[in-house]
Amino acid sequence: MESERPSLEAVRERIDAIDAQLLALIDERSNLAREVAAAKRAAEGGRDPLTPPPLGIRPAREVQVINKLLSTPRKAASAGLIVKVWRELIAESLRIQGPMSLAVWGGRSPARASEVARLRFGVAPPLKLVATADDALAAAKLPGGVAVIALEPGERWWGRLLAEPKLKIFASLPCLPQWGPISAFAIGEVEVEPSGLDETYWVTDAPGTVKAVEAQLTEVGVAARPLQEAGGLKLFGLAGYFQADDERLKRAPGRLTGVIGAAPQPFRA
Repeated sequence: MESERPSLEAVRERIDAIDAQLLALIDERSNLAREVAAAKRAAEGGRDPLTPPPLGIRPAREVQVINKLLSTPRKAASAGLIVKVWRELIAESLRIQGPMSLAVWGGRSPARASEVARLRFGVAPPLKLVATADDALAAAKLPGGVAVIALEPGERWWGRLLAEPKLKIFASLPCLPQWGPISAFAIGEVEVEPSGLDETYWVTDAPGTVKAVEAQLTEVGVAARPLQEAGGLKLFGLAGYFQADDERLKRAPGRLTGVIGAAPQPFRA
């Protein structure tokens, strides 16, 4: 049986051949991203050429692509490898289509926030650590800006999104359970669409305990989990994709309430 195995030299030659094929395919994919950018510019028609294009991030589409890959039978490639490779490919395509930059506030763990930002957005976009969550949100309002902000006990930066209707949470980080629990959110001027398996983020100033509010949400047909509480505001993750004008949320507790975004749930690999 040993004699039937390929030699080490033969295996290395095959790896070299595959590397060449991968490079050709990656280059072809990047060229197609240029064609996508050109098609978008043509479709936009009258847009001022000096005005930066809007962010091309489509979280639901990206998740559907990666989920399809993860569900494809394979012999050895790990879920982590697949997610990392395709996140890098997607990030490179976005770079080709228009500028994007990351402003990261990590609270007490800036290194971790930077790590999960890179796992989600790859190495293509420039990354800057900022001093406050407000600085990150301000950067997200600039052309091509994305904020990555840590979920820190006692911080309620997420409540400010009630007054920033253009800014939405569109991703929870990290996106793979084996990389750790959710510790940050990505925020930007991104159109949030349902992916089929989502969590919606909702803020309320309802009085009482978190458990009481959770029970009241259950009564109106909404499954929720508490995420943060600070300064009289509470942040919940709602199971599923909810529009801001959902009738169930109109019957939810609180006078100051609102949906501040939604994100695909972590990959199940």
